[in-house]
Amino acid sequence: MKAAVLHQFGEIPHFEELPDPVPGKDEVVIHVKALVLDNIVRETVKGTHFASRQFFPSFPSVVGVSGIGELSSGKLVGFGGMRPPYGAFAEKTVVASQNIIPIPDGVDPVTAAALPSAALASLLPIQLGAKLQKGETVWVNGATGVAGKLAVQIAKLLGAGRIVATGRNEESMKKVRQLGADLTIDLKQNEEQLINVFRQEIQRGCDVVLDFLWGHVTELLIQSFVPKELNLTNRRTRLVEIGEKAGSTLSLSADSLRTTGLEIFGGTAGLSPQLMQEGTKQVWEWIRGNKLQMDIEKVPLKDIEKVWQQNDLPGKRAVIVI
Repeated sequence: MKAAVLHQFGEIPHFEELPDPVPGKDEVVIHVKALVLDNIVRETVKGTHFASRQFFPSFPSVVGVSGIGELSSGKLVGFGGMRPPYGAFAEKTVVASQNIIPIPDGVDPVTAAALPSAALASLLPIQLGAKLQKGETVWVNGATGVAGKLAVQIAKLLGAGRIVATGRNEESMKKVRQLGADLTIDLKQNEEQLINVFRQEIQRGCDVVLDFLWGHVTELLIQSFVPKELNLTNRRTRLVEIGEKAGSTLSLSADSLRTTGLEIFGGTAGLSPQLMQEGTKQVWEWIRGNKLQMDIEKVPLKDIEKVWQQNDLPGKRAVIVI
């Protein structure tokens, strides 16, 4: 079989021939169909993920931690927990029977690979951290990425009254407006202009901030909440930290919390297995109803070395297809 094979941490996986996997007791062979090239795959290959050595106890090994494939019966399933050295990025792999999840009928493999995890990354923070109420104003900070675009759509589906979105790519911002954003803010403005625009919108009212950026951009946004004069108000804004595209740290002044009514939460605060199941069920319903859109770049497995070096596809999700 063909596979994306890693020979040591930090290298680029190579498209190579390997013997077909042989299933052991209580294992099944998966005929792989589609996989997502996401951050966890890259981090495990670099050796920087805490579970890297769990996925790669020895070399050579096939990369990839999960995917979508078919059983010998033709049933489409999601799978994970492969037995090393058989990762997901191969024509075939083997997994324990309990590590497969049936995919609802009518969903194609590429959509099944790309959409659910990314949608959950937005849905769960909106429900758990933000506890969004219908009619509230939502600010999506960093809306032009894959997750940000989904956050705009999901906020709309959950009843947001008004959506403000920020980003840098003009073409992507047009798409964000088509997906439901009422206002878009270009982050390429200088700091003074940006803070002025931020303040104007915050004064109109902002109930929830879904933050995919963090770093200096979010620092400026938080500063914009600080009033310039005494103004007692019972207004509260829930800022939910989801990603760190613009940096992993920021400077937070005391008055940013003391005088603003700003509350900061982690994106998966309060997550439980039951809530995860409920969220997954909701995402599948939306997918089957064609209520979520995603820009997907399909890449054949044979081109793994090329796409690996691209690092990023702005606003798109790279899906490896077999």
